[in-house]
Amino acid sequence: MATITKRGDTYRIRVYVGKDLTGKQLFTSTTFIPDPSKTKKQNNDNLKLFALQFEKQVKTGQLLSGDKLTFKKYADTWYKEYVEKQYKDNTKDFTKKYLDIIVQGIGHLKMSEITPLHIQRFIDSIEERGYIRNGERHDYSSGTLRRIYNIISSSLTQAVYWQIIYDNPCRRVKPPKMERSEKVKSFNLEEAKRFLAFLDEPYKTPHGAKSDYYDEKAVPLQYKAIFYLAMFCGFRRGEILALTWDDIDFKNNTIRISKSLSFKSGIAVIDTTKNRTSNRIVSAPDSCIDLLHQLKSEQLQNRFLLGSYWRGEGNIFSQDNGYWMYKDSPNQRFKATIERYNETHDDKLPEITLHGLRHTMATLMIAQGEDIKTVSSRLGHADTSTTLDIYTHAIKNRDQEASNNLERILNAM
Repeated sequence: MATITKRGDTYRIRVYVGKDLTGKQLFTSTTFIPDPSKTKKQNNDNLKLFALQFEKQVKTGQLLSGDKLTFKKYADTWYKEYVEKQYKDNTKDFTKKYLDIIVQGIGHLKMSEITPLHIQRFIDSIEERGYIRNGERHDYSSGTLRRIYNIISSSLTQAVYWQIIYDNPCRRVKPPKMERSEKVKSFNLEEAKRFLAFLDEPYKTPHGAKSDYYDEKAVPLQYKAIFYLAMFCGFRRGEILALTWDDIDFKNNTIRISKSLSFKSGIAVIDTTKNRTSNRIVSAPDSCIDLLHQLKSEQLQNRFLLGSYWRGEGNIFSQDNGYWMYKDSPNQRFKATIERYNETHDDKLPEITLHGLRHTMATLMIAQGEDIKTVSSRLGHADTSTTLDIYTHAIKNRDQEASNNLERILNAM
């Protein structure tokens, strides 16, 4: 019969398993942590059931390994057996990065010993300590803290499924609060117009390092198309770079999003989209479709000139040899374009990121009175609550504008 001993706010459960060679009695023990959200009676009932299950597993040789397995050793197994098989490459990379930080904090603990307090103290400690980069201390963002918490919770949830522990202690730890900036960085209507007009302006660059001659250039057609698709259709970078010609319906002016591009050790990987609702068909304006028409014609010419050296497989955006465009190239080109504009114009553009063009589409559509469901659908968000959360500022502005319009109408009567 299992013995139950109260120890502060927890209970120790011990089961007799026999004697060693010297006759010393041997016991196996575990800890039960009451759930503060349940009543005293519910916790007492759960304690009794927990003790019976523990004793049964001890007697039948099915004892959970969480009493002996450290989180460090478990994390190695979880990453190899679960993360490597279930996660996408980008998610694998940041999971490994943050899992190493987690192991440094709680890796020494036995799986069955990890309590909500251990997790809370760990999150608090890294938030206070921050991290060092280039010799300087930096704070972890609220998003990174939430990501670290989610990795701990996901790993421990899987441990429950694998019957290594009975419960996930993260269930009783409040996730770090996400702090969104007051306003997402994007262009306003006037800035967006100036940016688009600038894409058509030729510019001069020196012909050689020390040359007095200049070459006249223009923004490459495929980069212009990328910027248009981000601004007018709200596509993510990986979604744009993964597009193939069969995704474009030139007759109906629609574009199908069903995949995303990432790189692993320099090799292009075409994967599924961020989530199920990211698979969508989006209507594109004539300007985007016209650019894609031009780009297709240009690509055919380049392919003809390169012959057998062309490495394209129907992808729209590519390197010079037709292979998939590297993921950082659009970001670098976009940043350079903003810098070049600000060097030559007095009315500066804000230094937003390429992803800011996606935000630009959303904020401008909301400002024009488009309903949230339509905006959310174009963005490929899992639900409208995500859109509402991100674009709260734009919705508030729209609400204020509606209020002012109503006042003008009533006062004019």
